[in-house]
Amino acid sequence: MRQTYLEVLESEAFREEYGRLLRDYVGRPSPLYPARRLSEKYGCTIYLKREDLNHTGAHKINNTIGQILLARRMGKRRIIAETGAGQHGVATATVCALMDMPCTVYMGKTDVERQHANVQKMEMLGATVTPVTSGNMTLKDATNEAIRHWCCHPSDTYYIIGSTVGPHPYPDMVARLQSVISEEIKRQLQEKEGRDYPDYLVACVGGGSNAAGTAYHYLDDERVGIVLAEAGGKGVCSGMSAATIRLGRKGIIHGACTLVMQNEDGQIEEPYSISAGLDYPGIGPMHAHLSHTKRATVLSVDDDEAVQAAFELTRLEGIIPALESAHALGALGKMRFKPEDIVVLTLSGRGDKDMDTYINAFAP
Repeated sequence: MRQTYLEVLESEAFREEYGRLLRDYVGRPSPLYPARRLSEKYGCTIYLKREDLNHTGAHKINNTIGQILLARRMGKRRIIAETGAGQHGVATATVCALMDMPCTVYMGKTDVERQHANVQKMEMLGATVTPVTSGNMTLKDATNEAIRHWCCHPSDTYYIIGSTVGPHPYPDMVARLQSVISEEIKRQLQEKEGRDYPDYLVACVGGGSNAAGTAYHYLDDERVGIVLAEAGGKGVCSGMSAATIRLGRKGIIHGACTLVMQNEDGQIEEPYSISAGLDYPGIGPMHAHLSHTKRATVLSVDDDEAVQAAFELTRLEGIIPALESAHALGALGKMRFKPEDIVVLTLSGRGDKDMDTYINAFAP
């Protein structure tokens, strides 16, 4: 795969099939929605990149479509995946049903319990959901088990990683497949604003795939500020946080050199976030680099701020966001805008899967 993935992704046959499925199956391009009332609240022009309107309800399907096409070209006969919030698991189960391939999804037992609706979707789609009971039973542990299984069954099994993490070429490949997001933003902004770049891009980061796709075609455009919102949990200094960029040190996790939450002995610290999709002790190498070079501004958004931001969007725009996306929304209150600023915020997923959490947050 390391030798052939670029050749496949850049081939005319792959691009034609991938583009057709994104259009006719996923429903792309996703809208770039001018959020009028949210814009009034923050004193600038805010557009929401509506990845929540994709088939399966998140950006994850952009990546799984591309990777299963690659797996098929490699002659693989079965698919495995990891998932935290369940959106990547649902997207993987979906494309496996589409391509008639067996699928096993590893998911931490903690996440199985807090994302039961997505577990039911995966099972209805024909996937086997395997609960993982090691560690704190969340995304890191699910990834551990998926990699362990993959290493034991390399000849017939393809591992669809859900984010810009893991061994090469996954961080690069996933970013390339998600770059359709920024490709569309450029075209849509040109139509709406007469220019193809915003002043700020805002996205949440756990592993970082939606943020990578949002920023991909703007990485070298210094006119564009890149803002990454990571999960502060119960507070960055509380000991219950997933603010990996803020708290992490250089290390190795799941085959990638990046920033990792670890103790003095190099042992991985357990992360915490109200959001299952951001509950990861590492970060994509791209985002670690963007932070190190000061190309991106990194803001920590804690649980309460994310939930409040989710309710704010719901009441102002009639859109219920995923908890992951709510962290990006929570970053808006930590920024200062000029009236002429144009901000594009990627709404990476919809909030159906998080309704129990939202309801419980405001229970008496």
